[in-house]
Amino acid sequence: MRKISAQYVITGDGGALKRAIVSVGDDGVITGLEHAGGALEETASVEFYNGVIVPGFINCHCHLELSHMLSRIEKGTGLGGFIREVNTRRRDEEADVVAAAEKADRQMYNEGIVACGDISNNSISFNVKKNSSIEYVTFIEVFGADPSKAAKRIAEADIVRSAAVAAGLRHYVVPHSVYSVSQALFSSLLKFPSSHISMHFLESSDERLLVSLRQGPMVESYLALGIDPAVMDPPASHLDTALLLAQKTSQLILVHNTCITQQEAEKIAESGNVSWCLCPSSNLYITGTMPPASMLGRTKGHVVIGTDSLSSNDSLSILKELKLLQDDNPGIPLETLTEWATSNGAAALGLSDSLGTISPGKRPGLVLIENMDLQNMKLLPQSKVRRLL
Repeated sequence: MRKISAQYVITGDGGALKRAIVSVGDDGVITGLEHAGGALEETASVEFYNGVIVPGFINCHCHLELSHMLSRIEKGTGLGGFIREVNTRRRDEEADVVAAAEKADRQMYNEGIVACGDISNNSISFNVKKNSSIEYVTFIEVFGADPSKAAKRIAEADIVRSAAVAAGLRHYVVPHSVYSVSQALFSSLLKFPSSHISMHFLESSDERLLVSLRQGPMVESYLALGIDPAVMDPPASHLDTALLLAQKTSQLILVHNTCITQQEAEKIAESGNVSWCLCPSSNLYITGTMPPASMLGRTKGHVVIGTDSLSSNDSLSILKELKLLQDDNPGIPLETLTEWATSNGAAALGLSDSLGTISPGKRPGLVLIENMDLQNMKLLPQSKVRRLL
């Protein structure tokens, strides 16, 4: 049994508790939470830390299988250029891909991440996830803009799904994005039972040009892949597609949302089961834009946090993402940012029974954020994570 305290404890489902004491069993399960009211007396039985204790972080969007692409794709290429680069660099040796995935998994663990919604286009990372201390929810992502290849894409996805079953991984088969699937493929994907769906959504305004007019910079990426935009028939509307998916699933995670309008966001959020996953580092890396976090936070949807992959980020740190969001939205309090990175993420991935909040009976992990502005409860450039559990 351990008793752990700090200057503040943010539980993930409420405000900041001053010098509260968290009691933890040897198995990591929270057994008690004492509200000391800031008057904690020094005692040898309590571990006291200078900083803020929060639950373990939930990374709602990553691509572990792309970790070998660290620093290999130029910044600022735009979404079309980025997609083209990713597709040309997928053919590395399997041993190198697996080694990079293992290293990235360890980095996430050390950054206080306890669970991850991970995108897989193949099964190459499955053993890494199976053997990890992080709890993974795998989204088997399918794309295919050419309607004549829809059946082939479904067959390929079914092979990956079978591998996930064999590895004992919790998994769902999902579309990559509105712009990257044909209507035939999208209809077939809706037949897979998916209580949780994650989909890239409105990451760039170029998506709208491609979907509505078959024009813009992304057309060049498809031409480079040998796909004639004239044969593409993606779903006609981002808004209608999101609304349909929200009807088909219990939890819908829409990833990026950098160019979503307030009207679209409010309409989609009315569904009541939508999470907005923000990956600011990746957005800055690819397009130089930030998501409208404050606006999305005011909708009925729930904001969650992702790191995206090392192909578009230089680290897999949720704390880094929170720093960027705080700098861009100084009015959002740390307690809210913490909820986005913990309890909201756990709910989006269906893990609230055990993760997301510092509550008796749960095993959320404990993370200490050090080197903070404790007077104003703000993250600083030098703030860092130390994993306590």
